[in-house]
Amino acid sequence: MKQPLGEVFGHQIDDFSKKAQRYRRNKLCPFNNKVPNCTKDKANDPLGVCSVMHGDERVITCPIRFREDWLIAEDAASFFFSKDANWTSLTEVRLKDYYGKSAGNIDVVLVSYDDDGNITDFGSLEIQAVYISGNIRDPFQHYMSNCKKNQSMDWSGQANYPRPDFLSSSRKRLAPQLMFKGGILQEWGKKMAVAMDLEFYNTLPELEEVSKEEAELAWFVYEIDSVNGISQLQKVKTIYTKFSEALNKITRPRVGKVEDFIATLQTKVSEKIDTPPSNKTIDPPF
Repeated sequence: MKQPLGEVFGHQIDDFSKKAQRYRRNKLCPFNNKVPNCTKDKANDPLGVCSVMHGDERVITCPIRFREDWLIAEDAASFFFSKDANWTSLTEVRLKDYYGKSAGNIDVVLVSYDDDGNITDFGSLEIQAVYISGNIRDPFQHYMSNCKKNQSMDWSGQANYPRPDFLSSSRKRLAPQLMFKGGILQEWGKKMAVAMDLEFYNTLPELEEVSKEEAELAWFVYEIDSVNGISQLQKVKTIYTKFSEALNKITRPRVGKVEDFIATLQTKVSEKIDTPPSNKTIDPPF
């Protein structure tokens, strides 16, 4: 791809329908944000990039993008509760540890309740968008300066060309979310679900699957499909796992050969031995 933008303010960059132009003009978010406008990065000057290109695929980089039609909530509820359960969702719920200190906010808590409105069960849904390496704001602003003219821009020669950073996304966000928030929920005996992009999931180690009835953690994997030039969120697959086994697999590094590390050490030792220390006399300052 010569340019990195997948979707801007909820629409493909070559979509110039009245609706798409209205969303760009008013900086609106079509994916159930807490307010009508996009608030990513800056409320007064939002970075309206929902997804970036990775080869021919659009990779979701904004967590709000996953809220399209609240498909993720419906999928998570089917894992947490029985088919006939009454349920609702709460967003950004603070979770505290034993000492009353924050373990972070849960993206979405799904709650089931009886006919009197009393809570009968709950589960946690974490939304894992992908980090970006490089500079995405510059091509976004260039596109927005003249959308029709710049829809076919060639950004490939620019410095810091933006790309999805899957490794940082798993190490800096996914793993800590599972360890801290997931660890608390596991102790409480509550189920957890993770919504993530297909391209991101494909970078994870293979997880050992169990049946839905045995599962403590469900992975809902989505991709952005283009239907008649319109982007739509589609669920690709669901993977059911045990919590501890999945956490161990994700947080355990893929071990390379010890011989390669020894070779690196040998090179450094050889350079140190072969290079004599500097005995140059320092000139007196006065």
